[in-house]
Amino acid sequence: MSRANHNIREWSSLILMSLLTVVLFVANLFFGSVQIPFDVVWDILTGGSAQESWRFIILEARLPQALTALLCGAALAVGGLMLQTVFRNPLAGPSILGIDAGASLGVALVMLMSGGSLVAGQLAFGGYLAVTLAAFAGAMLVMGLLLFFSTLLRSDVMLLIVGVMIGYVGSSVISLLNFFSTAEGVHSYMVWGMGSFSGVSMTQMPCFAILTMGGILVALLLVKPLNAMLLGQRYAENLGINVRYTRFRLLLATGLLTAATTAFCGPVSFLGLAVPHMARLLLHRSDHRLLMPLSILTGSAVALLCNFLCLLPGDKGTLPLGAVTPLLGVPVILYVLLQGKRQW
Repeated sequence: MSRANHNIREWSSLILMSLLTVVLFVANLFFGSVQIPFDVVWDILTGGSAQESWRFIILEARLPQALTALLCGAALAVGGLMLQTVFRNPLAGPSILGIDAGASLGVALVMLMSGGSLVAGQLAFGGYLAVTLAAFAGAMLVMGLLLFFSTLLRSDVMLLIVGVMIGYVGSSVISLLNFFSTAEGVHSYMVWGMGSFSGVSMTQMPCFAILTMGGILVALLLVKPLNAMLLGQRYAENLGINVRYTRFRLLLATGLLTAATTAFCGPVSFLGLAVPHMARLLLHRSDHRLLMPLSILTGSAVALLCNFLCLLPGDKGTLPLGAVTPLLGVPVILYVLLQGKRQW
């Protein structure tokens, strides 16, 4: 394929995903479990007058939910792309390093052991704030352990194994907490564990946006080292890349992105694992200068699509996010595995 055809494919993929993301974002605003006329939705979005209940649904439910899906999908896609490149493993993703297991453990401690509250010295937090803080603390604790081991281990494969082991330990502790907890606590934890994009309010949105966009910015600054590491660690070192420092920054960015998304949205499976492969299949190249922006757009589009599918039952309720993401992610992973070759 000529260079001109490559350029056409690259720009076509970026434009297609940009348009698809915009269309899905708009669809998430205009459709939902409550039927609101299109003209009313438009009036509300443009500052017009409408009944208060509809205004609340659009501005305090659908809009933050769509923004959360947009940011969460992009964040998990970036994390997955970086891990798959560095570990040279198509099955590497944000969840594989055990960071989301640490967040889940923090939430389990709050919901199953302390009755839904978190006490730190003279400060006491309850409800959703306690869950968010506990998830973030658990994820950052695991990230700290990974950063510590990254200074001791030179092998990326060994670090990957350490992450898997940390995830297993976290899952074991959560199982024990579930066994000794009350039925109400187990139910609350199971609901959180299904994942949802509806947990971030407009007042919490600035914090969520700063955390996710900060992690994405760090990832964008790592584009050049990631391209060098595509050809192996030794080749990257010969080009003057400090592999250990790059890995440290990568883990920091991935930990921040995974901690933020898991703390605010619960465990969101398969997005970080499948979306980078979708972007590679569209682009047919592994140049991170193009692959990173396309992964961001694809992650946002897929997350918005998942959120839209969760709303399909209409007035019968909404589907759990954890039941929808595998339906889109698993076929992609199976296709990649059946190809019998890496896409980079």
